[in-house]
Amino acid sequence: MADPTGFLRHHRELPARRPVDVRIQDWREVYQDFPAPSLTAQASRCMDCGIPFCHNGCPLGNLIPEWNDLARRDEWQEAIDRLHATNNFPEFTGRLCPAPCEAACVLGISDDPVTIKQIEVSIIDRALAEGRVVPVPPSVRTGRKVAVVGSGPAGLAAAQQLTRAGHDVTVFERADRIGGLLRYGIPEFKMEKAVLDRRLEQMAAEGTTFVTSCDVGVDLSVEELRATFDAVVLAGGSTIGRDLPVPGRELNGVHFAMEFLPLANRVQEGDLAEPEISAKGKRVVVIGGGDTGADCLGTSHRQGAVSVHQLEIMPRPPETRPVANPWPTYPMLYRVTSAHEEGGERVYAVSTESFLGDEEGRLRALRMYEVQSVDGKFQKVEGSETELPCELALLAMGFVGPQREGLVEGLGVELDARGNVARDAGWQSSVPGVFVAGDMGRGQSLIVWAIAEGRSAAAAVDRYLSGATDLPEPITPTRR
Repeated sequence: MADPTGFLRHHRELPARRPVDVRIQDWREVYQDFPAPSLTAQASRCMDCGIPFCHNGCPLGNLIPEWNDLARRDEWQEAIDRLHATNNFPEFTGRLCPAPCEAACVLGISDDPVTIKQIEVSIIDRALAEGRVVPVPPSVRTGRKVAVVGSGPAGLAAAQQLTRAGHDVTVFERADRIGGLLRYGIPEFKMEKAVLDRRLEQMAAEGTTFVTSCDVGVDLSVEELRATFDAVVLAGGSTIGRDLPVPGRELNGVHFAMEFLPLANRVQEGDLAEPEISAKGKRVVVIGGGDTGADCLGTSHRQGAVSVHQLEIMPRPPETRPVANPWPTYPMLYRVTSAHEEGGERVYAVSTESFLGDEEGRLRALRMYEVQSVDGKFQKVEGSETELPCELALLAMGFVGPQREGLVEGLGVELDARGNVARDAGWQSSVPGVFVAGDMGRGQSLIVWAIAEGRSAAAAVDRYLSGATDLPEPITPTRR
C-alpha cells in the first residue's frame, strides 16, 4: 500500500531550473537533475486514493498511484512497465504535458498536489539510462499494410501500437525529419530532440517504416495510397494558424509562430547557421498568451531580443482557484513558465488594432487598445489606444484546423462543423478504411489527448483489419 503519512511529512518539491543568465545562453533543457531521495519523498506523497481522480484527469488513463508507489519503493522495472502499459511516450508527456492529472489529484483539495509529471519523467529517464527501454517487435506478422500520415504524437502512438500488433506500418511525414510539432514546433529548451530520436530508433527496430519529405496527396497520390495500403490513419494535426486580419498584416516582420519556431529548431539541427526570421536585436511582440506564445518568448530570449512583450486578450488569470473553477477541473490560474521567468512583459486585456510600418514596408510598431468583457463579448475601452514599438510580431493565437488542400480534399472525407475531419465512434472517417486521430479530428489539444487518440485509433484499425483486437483503448466514444 502507499505511504499513509507521506503527504504529511513532505511538501511538494520540483527540480530547480538552471539560472536564467546561464540557460538563455544555450538551448539545453532548463531543469537540473532531481536527486533520487527527493523523488522518493515526492512519490510517497501519493495517497493511493480509493477513487483516484488523477485517472479521470489523464486522457491516457495512466495508472498513476501504482507507478508512484513503485517509484517510492525503488522498483524501477515494475514502474516503467506500468507506465508503458498506458503511455507509449512518457518522456514526451513528462516534459510537455500541462498535467491535468495533477489538477485532479485528491491531495490538491487542501494541499499542493503530487508531482505526478516529475515522477513520470524520472521513471522513464531512469529506464532509458539503465537500458530498460528496448524494441518490442511483434511475435507474428499479419501481412496487412497500414499508412499513418503525420508523425506527431498521435501518428507515432498509432504506428507503434499497430506495428506491435503485427501490421506493416509506414509513417509518412511531409517535413524532412520525423516528429511533426515535436520536431519543429517544440523548442529545444523544452525537449531536446535527442529524446525524440531515441524513441524513433526503438520504433524503427520494431519494424515501423518512416518516409520523410513526402506530402501525401501531392507527392504520393490518393489513388496510390489507397491501392497500396489496407487502412490509413490521418494524423496530420491542426496545422492552419489563426490569422490576425488587421491593417498592416502584410508588413515585413509579421509572422506566424510556426514560421518562426521551426527555423530556430533547424539551427539546432545544424541545417542553418542563422534563422531567416530572428529576434536578434529586435523589439518583439508575441500575440497570444498560451504555450506557443511562451515558446516564442523563450526562443526570442535565446536569440538576443532587445525586449519582448506577450499580449493576451483575456484578463490576467487569478493566482488561486475561483469558486467557478473548483477541483477537480483544470485550474485556469496565473502561471510563470520557465520562459516567463527569463524576462519579458505580459500584457493582459488588450487587442491589436493594426500594425504600423516604415517607408520600406518593414514593421515598426503595433497599435493596440484595452478591452473589457460586456455580456460575454470583448469591447474596446475608448481612449485606451497606444503604440508599442516592435520590429518582429509573432502570431501565436492557436490553430483553426487541418490543411484541406491535397490529402483531405483528395480523399473526399467529410469535415465537421469546426472544419476538422469528422469521424464516427470507431474513429473512422466518412471514407471506409480511413481513420482519424489527434488534432486533425479533435482540433488543437494536448499531447496526452493526441497519444490517447492514436492508441484508440490503432485499436480501431486493428479490429477493422483483424476482426478483433487486444490493443488497449484509453478513449471511448463517451470520453471524447
